[in-house]
Amino acid sequence: MRSTMQDGPLTITSLLRHGGHVYADSEVVTATTGGTRRATFAEVAERAERLAAALERLGVGRDDRVATFAWNNQEHLEAYLAVPSMGAVLHTLNIRLFSEQLAYVANHAQDKVVIVDASLVPLLATVLGEMSTVEHVLVVGEADTEAWETTGKEIGSYQAALAAEEPGYPWPDLNEQAAAAMCYTSGTTGNPKGVVYSHRSTWLHSVATCMGNIFGLTERDRALPVVPMFHANAWGLPYAAWIAGADLVLPDQWLQAEPLTRLITGEAVTFAAGVPTVWNDVLNYGKNNDVDLSSLRLVIGGGSAVPRALMERWAERFGVTMLQAWGMTETSPLASVSRRPKTAPEAEEWTWRAKTGRVVAGVEARIVDDGSQVLPCDGEAVGEFEVRGPWITASYHLDPDPGKFHDGWLRTGDVGTFDDRGFMQITDRSKDVIKSGGEWISSVELENELMGHPDILEAAVVAVPDDRWQERPLACVVPHEGADIDAGTLAVYLGDKVASWWVPERWAVIEAVPRTSVGKFDKKVLRARYADGELPVEQLAPPTAAG
Repeated sequence: MRSTMQDGPLTITSLLRHGGHVYADSEVVTATTGGTRRATFAEVAERAERLAAALERLGVGRDDRVATFAWNNQEHLEAYLAVPSMGAVLHTLNIRLFSEQLAYVANHAQDKVVIVDASLVPLLATVLGEMSTVEHVLVVGEADTEAWETTGKEIGSYQAALAAEEPGYPWPDLNEQAAAAMCYTSGTTGNPKGVVYSHRSTWLHSVATCMGNIFGLTERDRALPVVPMFHANAWGLPYAAWIAGADLVLPDQWLQAEPLTRLITGEAVTFAAGVPTVWNDVLNYGKNNDVDLSSLRLVIGGGSAVPRALMERWAERFGVTMLQAWGMTETSPLASVSRRPKTAPEAEEWTWRAKTGRVVAGVEARIVDDGSQVLPCDGEAVGEFEVRGPWITASYHLDPDPGKFHDGWLRTGDVGTFDDRGFMQITDRSKDVIKSGGEWISSVELENELMGHPDILEAAVVAVPDDRWQERPLACVVPHEGADIDAGTLAVYLGDKVASWWVPERWAVIEAVPRTSVGKFDKKVLRARYADGELPVEQLAPPTAAG
């Protein structure tokens, strides 16, 4: 028996039409040097039609890749809407990749057109000549592109291209399984890998993001995605806000604490999302400055583990709820959000909020051991997380990489526990696990506890070789400005919070934790610096037992 339901395709085109019509008066606000600029959803939707026509005039057809090299701004949103809806594929280039990786991903994706912000023209200029498949560049704003004349690329003005077209672009009928957008992993080992999102996966992910127990976006919200639009589609927030009618407040290139807090206050932002580093910077700025963030109902931290201490201090200083979310480029990215379950006592609020998260509807998760045997969901067994669902990738673009997939599940590379209520607790990346004397030590838990110390700004813990225990943790800490810390005091502090044999005997005070192109701690750099003798390591007495 078949249903009597209509079978309309789940496409970004339908999202575009919905937001542009139903929420025509909602607005997109973009930060500028002197303030902000504004456009309604209806105006943005019309400009998306003009952009599609302009791209078609440049020869962009079905399945052609159109890249963006841009900050979070109105024009980037127009590309988000126009490119997939015309049947082409949006490729958001990570502006923080090394030039070699940037050229690699553009050529691997076979980008045909690049839309670039004027402020990023000098950066793109260093690599444009190596982008062999790129034929056209559209520049948003005014910039000197004289140096590009030798690249053989056609250079044009984004504004002029749109002005030359009329609204009313005839959006084609598309298959919901067709490619809509692509994003490459950050490539911490080897070349970045391409993940291709479908219209269907993006549609479902956008709707899920709006659910009440996820982010609960409505037209009464004013949403600020600080997470870059080149990083896993800004966690899906541009599309989610668009279909919910939530005003979008976009920070462009002004991502520092002072302009961000000014933007939040001035625009009465109710919802914001970004990596913990950003929210830590805002917190520190708020210590010495009069900051009013009372308009915020919810802040999301993700991209790396959010320390419990950071969430607690935001609640104390600003009276704002911060939640932790988890996902990957491969998961579109939303896979879990951590809220206290209704059956848990209120006194356990922070215990639950500190967990990695509870899987969202549409995502299935499990943990497996080294032999790929499924482990129980008892909150105690430790294994690698595998996930599957309608917005989880099943392969990589032009690179099947079978080692990353198992029996229809994506191997995440994250290790931890899974309980019977669907809560994930990641304790490490598989490449970062510390196995000391045959027993596991969680670098994530050590980092979170250290960042709870009032004098510690950041902490990263890595495994280093040890003659007796095979591996031991090395704690690399960044003190707050003016703080005077020493390894012995920190070891005593940590000893009150974790098992005594977990406490590192190797400590290094550093100026900053190295980061990847998407803001995550880059632990391989710390391991390399330790191996090369470049870290100022202080050695304490080793443990007498490990376990």
